[in-house]
Amino acid sequence: MDETDDLFVASLMSTEVKTVTRDTLVEDAAELMLDNQIGSVVVVDDDGTLEGILTRTDFVSIVAGQQPKDQTPVSEYMTRDVQTAKAGDSIRTVADRMVEAGFHHMPVIDDTEGLIGMITTSDLTAYLSTVQTPSP
Repeated sequence: MDETDDLFVASLMSTEVKTVTRDTLVEDAAELMLDNQIGSVVVVDDDGTLEGILTRTDFVSIVAGQQPKDQTPVSEYMTRDVQTAKAGDSIRTVADRMVEAGFHHMPVIDDTEGLIGMITTSDLTAYLSTVQTPSP
């Protein structure tokens, strides 16, 4: 039996969901996401009915589609003090660090080879979905 069989969505979900309406400006939605350190806002109508979702991934598409193209180098926006993991770190330790810091990506480095990979929340989710508890 899977150890998560008796764990329900309600016990893990966030209930403080930030919402916008379809006429909210993209810039205002981005500011709301940054101010609240969240990766998405839900789009609702005046009655609170779900209409859509706007995510960080959508913002990548927005920037990529800008006309004229932005000429700002990534150095203007990049995080400089990058938190990293090592290949031998435990998944639990890295997951805890990512959750505490609100990170979704953590580069994996080696002392001699430098950058060797990336661990993401998607990797952790995929791992969690395959974890099985041994039968007693």
